[in-house]
Amino acid sequence: MPFLNDMLDDTDRRRKNDEALAAENALAEGTRPAKRAHKGLMTRFQFDLELVERHLRETIVGQDEAIAHVLDSLRIVCADIGDPRRPLTTTLFLGPTGVGKTELVRSVARAIHGDADAVCRIDMNTLSQEHYAAALTGAPPGYVGSKEGTTILDQEKIEGSHGRPGIVLFDELEKASDEVVLALLNVFDNGMLTVASGERTYSFRNALVFMTSNLATREIQALDGNSLAKLRARLSAASGARSEPRLKLAHKALLKRFPPEFVNRIDHIEVFNPITPQHMDQLVEVELSKLNRRIAKHRCRVVLDDDVSTFLAKAGYDQRFGARGLRRALRKHVEVALAKYLLDRYVSSELDQFLTQLRARLIEDQRIDFEIDNQAG
Repeated sequence: MPFLNDMLDDTDRRRKNDEALAAENALAEGTRPAKRAHKGLMTRFQFDLELVERHLRETIVGQDEAIAHVLDSLRIVCADIGDPRRPLTTTLFLGPTGVGKTELVRSVARAIHGDADAVCRIDMNTLSQEHYAAALTGAPPGYVGSKEGTTILDQEKIEGSHGRPGIVLFDELEKASDEVVLALLNVFDNGMLTVASGERTYSFRNALVFMTSNLATREIQALDGNSLAKLRARLSAASGARSEPRLKLAHKALLKRFPPEFVNRIDHIEVFNPITPQHMDQLVEVELSKLNRRIAKHRCRVVLDDDVSTFLAKAGYDQRFGARGLRRALRKHVEVALAKYLLDRYVSSELDQFLTQLRARLIEDQRIDFEIDNQAG
């Protein structure tokens, strides 16, 4: 029965994909996100703030200010004291590529929902053309699909689940067309988006809205390269203040690209720090932890000595590409060798196959039931 076999193969493929994603979504301490009841507090939201903070600090490196802001926003959400007619928060992350802007949003989703993909992510570069605006706002009246009100938005992810907020990410905001930007004005102002035909309305009032952009990256990098600017940044960090020159550059670039009424509706703008050599050792630990969670199903674990960690930190550092350069170095120098070992050890071992077949045959005959340690020999 070919049709039945295809269904079984598809089910097995989906199960294995879910298992792989579960390993990626597992928190470092191996626990799942749990509700935390705020006794006596009338609030719509119940999630573990301590778990969120711990997970963010374990996975995001060199962005303490951004983490602090996200945690402050989540405290307001938990207390349920925000304006109920607006999104829970509207935050714009600015900075160069590979510094953790999108990863921070994914980490929030992983800590709150247990799934890094529990985000309604809109890649704004796909909406760069004027005629693609209908993908977000729906087809206008008289056009095909206008009555259905179909868009690329995922209402389930926008609304979240019981006791947990939805999460929306508008990635690479500066690449969106002007029509798409104007459509977001109403979202930021009253938390609602009605499609062009008027047939359907999406509510963002229970959602954390994040945006990312690379605007002003070159100007900020040039500023950070200035010795006097570096001294001012260190003094600002020592006093707990944020870098005002970087924020001014960011606002200037934003007002050059977007209308003032759009920028004025953003609750908070955070400029991410560049990845420096001092961050690389910690990033190596973070990436190695992710790798070990993925290979736990193979009953093995990778441990690097200090020399190897130092080599990977140097080989993977490139300020232009951030943490993504380290991921490439880890794949080239560690994952390739690990994959060869696993294939040689588990695929071509005739002894493993023989022991598995022997155990299955003995259990089927009900002659004896025992455990064979597959790692022996």
